[in-house]
Amino acid sequence: MNHNNSTLAVYGIQDLSEDPFPVYVHDHNLALYKGGEIVKYLALERHTRIKYDSSLPARLYQVLKEENILGVRKMDLVFVDNVIGRAFISKEGNIRFEAPLSSGLSSMPEKGRGYFLDRHTDGYVVNHELAHVFSNLPFYGPFKENSLHVHFDGGAGKSNFSAWIFRKGELSLLEYHWDLKYLSSFFNANALTFSLVGAGREDQNRMPGKFMGYAAYGNYNRKLESWLKEHDFFKDIWGKRKFFFDRVRKDWNKDLRSFDQNDPFLQDVAATFQHIFQREWLKKIGELKKATGTEYLYYSGGAALNIKTNAALINSGLFREVFIPPCPNDSGLSIGAGAFVEWLKHGYVKPQTAFLNNCFLSPSAISYSEADLARIAKILHEGEVIAIVNGYGEVGPRALGNRSIIARADSKDLSNYVSRGLKQREWYRPVAPVMREENLRYFTDYSVSSHLSRFMLTDFRIRPERTKEIEGAVHVDGTSRIQTLSARKENPFLYDLLTVTEEKYGIRALLNTSFNSKGKPLVHTETDAFDEAGRMGISYLVLNGELKEV
Repeated sequence: MNHNNSTLAVYGIQDLSEDPFPVYVHDHNLALYKGGEIVKYLALERHTRIKYDSSLPARLYQVLKEENILGVRKMDLVFVDNVIGRAFISKEGNIRFEAPLSSGLSSMPEKGRGYFLDRHTDGYVVNHELAHVFSNLPFYGPFKENSLHVHFDGGAGKSNFSAWIFRKGELSLLEYHWDLKYLSSFFNANALTFSLVGAGREDQNRMPGKFMGYAAYGNYNRKLESWLKEHDFFKDIWGKRKFFFDRVRKDWNKDLRSFDQNDPFLQDVAATFQHIFQREWLKKIGELKKATGTEYLYYSGGAALNIKTNAALINSGLFREVFIPPCPNDSGLSIGAGAFVEWLKHGYVKPQTAFLNNCFLSPSAISYSEADLARIAKILHEGEVIAIVNGYGEVGPRALGNRSIIARADSKDLSNYVSRGLKQREWYRPVAPVMREENLRYFTDYSVSSHLSRFMLTDFRIRPERTKEIEGAVHVDGTSRIQTLSARKENPFLYDLLTVTEEKYGIRALLNTSFNSKGKPLVHTETDAFDEAGRMGISYLVLNGELKEV
């Protein structure tokens, strides 16, 4: 690796299936670093408009060509592996990489053979696990001394769980294995959990979000847990649901004929799955904390999107601080791999915001006046819905204000209209609010938010006496997945708008959900915005601060 070179990091391992949806591999992405800073990033789905797109081998050359990256001659190539492979080849055959085979999990990038356009070149692979771990670095700054770093997902390079410790400027491997695979399988490979929310195998990447929302309607039951374990969690009843109904009839004397989501028994089954996951995960983290004496936790991988577990982790008090990146799933792998290499080359990575999705977008200043904000606030106050496309898009799956749909948060009817009407989401899924951090102490018992609420990665219990003011964003269990803005610089437009809505109308929070229609990724370009707004029936659109009627 050359200190003066840029770093192009790519997650684009070929999937194993010809199905029209990702199966083993999903969320292809790339990141270009220069001097410790991300200058280009693309989540492929935002460009192709195919959710969780895994077609980068067919598109990489054209993407690099259109983004003027092919002409960057001084560049280190870095690839991220996957449990199914460590090699990459573009459709044209002019971008190739072969990583060395390895029996263990390396703590460093591994040098391989690369070919880029017209020349042989060195290339490197960063294992999937480390790419997850280092995806925290651009968002939280240098790793804190005596910190524990864990990745937990469905499957990485050689494990679905890995743990590392950072001391004296070095990251050392503690353990990696598949011991917790049964837990992550609840959310990506279990036939019963999929059936509970009406998901098919093509929905495996959407399923966790659906299931967490549904599980909140039930209650944990110890006898249900024993029964689920006795039957290996009914994980393999694909096409054999009758077996489950027969066992329910025999063991619980309940005559179920379908997966009726309003059935209290099924809701309790879902809640029991979530409870087991949360309890066993906290137990594992507690054991690592005790064994290492670490003070800080950096957590990544798809499992880090489990909001309830994140909240329990924070409330446990195990660590002084908990860090999770805005892109903890596979969409952050190129960011993490590139950050690792840049850290090795420069000793640092520059702090970044979450608004990095900039490929195929022209730099545009976000400009608005006090009169503009007043007009937008008035429209919101009157109960209208507004979509936002400002600047560059967010990384990760959460809309954080640049690709959002916003509305008043104090109306269940309006919330249902946004979630079920405009977005056609399931009835049991909650919508999140956004607010200035100072209002957190008004709605909850927290005076200061955690790092995670910046990225909508935890929830808070709402004070009963305040529920009415935010009822459109309070889930059935009395919690709300609040996004907080602690300073104007985090998102000037959204912060200023929240200030005006509160000062003029007493509205302390707004609904904030992702700007996308059913089955589509977040919008990316202005063209996407107008297309989606028209398709969804949204009348107002903010483009780089300017309000437009659709």
